[in-house]
Amino acid sequence: MAVIVKYVVERNGVERMTFTSKKEADAYDKMLDVAEALEGMLEKVDVPLSEQQVESLALEIAKQKDDFMAILKGGKVSTKKDTEEKPASKKGNDDKVTAIKQA
Repeated sequence: MAVIVKYVVERNGVERMTFTSKKEADAYDKMLDVAEALEGMLEKVDVPLSEQQVESLALEIAKQKDDFMAILKGGKVSTKKDTEEKPASKKGNDDKVTAIKQA
């Protein structure tokens, strides 16, 4: 019989997600904390959003917080199109190496 350790992220008595790594569970829990804080901010905006829209938008922003932070700091976020257009390196025998497309 195998023993499997599972880390469960729970919010308000509801099981949200199960992980096999504490690091992943902590990261997901932190992302949910960020989403919860964003919900409070989004509820105050002067744009008519339903409760479901506020929750969904907050969760998506929290998932992509690094990109949002870069933009808010005046930076630019690379898009999928940007990464596909970059040519592969031409140094040495890199002719046989092709760029890997990110999904």
